[in-house]
Amino acid sequence: MLALRLPVLVLLFGKGNSVCRLQGLTQAPELAQDGDMVIGGIFSFRTGQDYVVDTFQTLPEFRKCKKEFKFAQVMIFAINEINKNPEILPNVTIGYKIYNRCGTMDILRAALALAGGTQKEISHDNCTETDTVQAILGHSGSRPTIAFAQVVGRFQIPISHFATCACLSDRKRYPSFFRTIPSDYYQSRALAKLVKYFGWTWVGAVAVNNEYGFNGIAAFIQAAQEYGICIEYSEAFSSSDPPKRLFEITEVIRMSTSRVIVAFMTHREVKLLSTALYQQNITGLQWIGSDAWITDDSLADSRGHSLLVGSLGFTVRRAKITGLEEHLRQLHPAQFPKSQFFKNFWEEVFDCSLDETENTQTQSCSGFESLENVDSVFTDVSELRFSNNVYKSVYAVAKALDALVKCNKKLLPNENCIKPKNIQPWQVRNLYVNFTTAEGERVSFDSNGDSLASYELVNLQMTNKGTLTGETVVWSNGLEGVPVSVCSKQCAPGTQKVLSKGKPICCYDCIPCPTGEISNVTDSILCMKCPLEYWSNRERDACIPKHIEFLVYGEILGTLLAFFSLFGVLITAMTAIIFYCHKETPLVRANNSELSFLLLFSLTLCFLCSLTFIGRPTEWSCMLRHTAFGITFVLCISCVLGKTIVVLMAFRATLPGRNVMKWFGPAQQRISVLAFTAIQVLICILWLTINPPFPFMNLSLYNDRIILECNLGSVVGFWAVLGYIGLLALLCFVLAFLARSLPDNFNEAKFITFSMLIFCAVWIAFVPAYVSSPGKFTVAVEIFAILASSYGLLLCIFLPKCFILLFRPEKNTKKHIMGKSSNNDIQY
Repeated sequence: MLALRLPVLVLLFGKGNSVCRLQGLTQAPELAQDGDMVIGGIFSFRTGQDYVVDTFQTLPEFRKCKKEFKFAQVMIFAINEINKNPEILPNVTIGYKIYNRCGTMDILRAALALAGGTQKEISHDNCTETDTVQAILGHSGSRPTIAFAQVVGRFQIPISHFATCACLSDRKRYPSFFRTIPSDYYQSRALAKLVKYFGWTWVGAVAVNNEYGFNGIAAFIQAAQEYGICIEYSEAFSSSDPPKRLFEITEVIRMSTSRVIVAFMTHREVKLLSTALYQQNITGLQWIGSDAWITDDSLADSRGHSLLVGSLGFTVRRAKITGLEEHLRQLHPAQFPKSQFFKNFWEEVFDCSLDETENTQTQSCSGFESLENVDSVFTDVSELRFSNNVYKSVYAVAKALDALVKCNKKLLPNENCIKPKNIQPWQVRNLYVNFTTAEGERVSFDSNGDSLASYELVNLQMTNKGTLTGETVVWSNGLEGVPVSVCSKQCAPGTQKVLSKGKPICCYDCIPCPTGEISNVTDSILCMKCPLEYWSNRERDACIPKHIEFLVYGEILGTLLAFFSLFGVLITAMTAIIFYCHKETPLVRANNSELSFLLLFSLTLCFLCSLTFIGRPTEWSCMLRHTAFGITFVLCISCVLGKTIVVLMAFRATLPGRNVMKWFGPAQQRISVLAFTAIQVLICILWLTINPPFPFMNLSLYNDRIILECNLGSVVGFWAVLGYIGLLALLCFVLAFLARSLPDNFNEAKFITFSMLIFCAVWIAFVPAYVSSPGKFTVAVEIFAILASSYGLLLCIFLPKCFILLFRPEKNTKKHIMGKSSNNDIQY
């Protein structure tokens, strides 16, 4: 910690102006003691007036005055303790002059009296010898301190006080001002941090209408804005304002939506405002208070004190001053014969009179009264907070004077030894002061005359005695029942904050994240896009793996297609059985039974190959489905083409001198089917070798799911397979069409024509449907084309024959088949 230059000293107590009756000024200090060097003090420990709502009334202020008188006694105790300490100012005694003054003008006169060194106060018609004090422990309030600091500071007298206004840190305006209490600048920032800690982003601010309130609340608002806290309203008033102003502020609070009030006021304004709110039944507010009132024990005097229970605020740390309690309990009126306050205090405590005049209502004091067993605010040393600042101020002055007297070259490298009587105030002001108290507390000042900031957080609670006391908050235990004060509720995960137009940044709307984006924290300002393979859940607060979609047996479409595929296999098998059972009949033999059975076998494979398109695509299934489809269909069309050629050759052979059937007998038929199929096999081998089909996750088709499909690999290979099938089908259709005019009873070419017509129609329609169908429906279209064309071939070619074999056996004769024509050369 750096030791800083200053003249140190006094500390004030109580915030704002003490409220007193303006009484005639005494000509001498109320408490005084001679010494080689003298320290002055100005305190206010009298009764006075409080401005309550709309009436002026005289109220007892003994509780307040006892505390102020205790400050004066702490100063006396510290001076006596120093005088007894041989290590500080040996052979030098310190005296004191303590004035009891209220009101700015009275305080100024007392300060001038101390600065001018008069035994009596300065007036227009009399002056006295000077007896300058080395330091002044100034007044409690910021307003009077500002006033006399500007005047007394011109005499270069170091001033230390209990006033906390941040404006007093201005060394240009107050060059000789020092204090042992932190500046409100630090308190304001601490309060802003406290508000932020509890998540209160929407608060109101009320200040007392003077420099203390304006500077304190301005510093708070600045810090609050840095922490993202918005101020809904900021109002100011003082206890001397008309009732209308107080009513206006209560209306502002009543109409507001914030639940937290930051109050930079004195105890008087707080009592007025809480009473007004209590009368309006405005409750449920969380108060955040400055140290001017948060620990003031007179708050319980107001009607609205119940509203203040639970208030939070920072105040100086509780301290211990060894020996102070004994000093206070040993006080007696005989020690301070000139102190009217102590006389009144004594009479109040013991309910007796110190006057020798007869008083029929009050008995005379016996002289044996003692404070040893009296419990009061005055003798209570359990809450020594601001009293400790007075104690430190006295020691700061004594340390500075000690360095001057002892010629401390470390502190005074350019100064000669000075006799105590010759020490001037400005010499005290220019010293470095840095020491540790007997209780281990470090005391030092920065370049602005401010002491090190150190606070305790207190929570205002009601005691069993009906008073309010500030309980130190233990952070590890936390606080229960913390209210909520926000302009807008927290945006839950899955939403993002969007500022409301025309409102502060704390007011916003919660907009759900777009699909595919998430926010997994509260009050998110942005939504994050999910990775490509993930998608947002319904709540938009987490990315989940996208659903992988492909045609499966478990869904209706997959089940139907599988059913028709297996049903086709069943019908084909039944047809083969029927043909096998009637293989020696003329109808079966006339239709080339070998090619018929091969065609039925290929149709069975066609129906079965459609099943390879259903289920999760794998590397093997992707290669199998397209090649099996291509090869089986070529085998099927090759058989049909062979049957068509047989029909044409058979009727060509009926012409005289023609024997063409020997060129297309059973052996040639097998070779043609094998040759046509071999070409397709070669195409498929090239396709699988160069760029085979493979499983592919299609992420671009849908945003919320992945289509698992078989990528064709080589598109040329796929269309080559399909084109070759189409070429054979077209050739078969043309040949069958040419044979349509053959005799009716043996016109198989007519049925082949119909089957090829259906086949070609299906596959022509397949092309645009395949290209335009999304996702798994592409596979469904392909299966449908396979099944439709297979059923077309099966039904058109074999259904009429099965009908005759089963239901018209009389037509299953050679005579009926040959009709009017005679052809003994037909190859069965």
